[in-house]
Amino acid sequence: QVQLVESGGGLVQAGGSLRLSCAASGRTFTTYNMGWFRQAPGKEREFVSAIRWNGGITNYADSVKGRFTISRDNAKNMVYLQMNSLKPEDTAVYYCAADRSFLVRFAVDEYDYWGQGTQVTVSS
Repeated sequence: QVQLVESGGGLVQAGGSLRLSCAASGRTFTTYNMGWFRQAPGKEREFVSAIRWNGGITNYADSVKGRFTISRDNAKNMVYLQMNSLKPEDTAVYYCAADRSFLVRFAVDEYDYWGQGTQVTVSS
């Protein structure tokens, strides 16, 4: 089992940057693919980015490609999401999630464990 705790959210002006962190507990963290999702008010939770257990594969939603970068440090049980050139439409609660599958996946219901989320607000 994996427990996840996100941090790093906050209020930032458009064009600014934030770095989200996800701390994972559990001895098997290095066997999980990890993802970041977000949910804006009144909208469904959506995929943002994912990274394979060894960091060898990363994927991004088209809306964040070129602006966000996912990374992980297995020695520290950490996953990060560097967010640059933030836009007001990036405003959402951001969630870290873990997936036991061999494949890097994008659907919310395919992930096994979730954090509580961290709020990101981008002002125009």
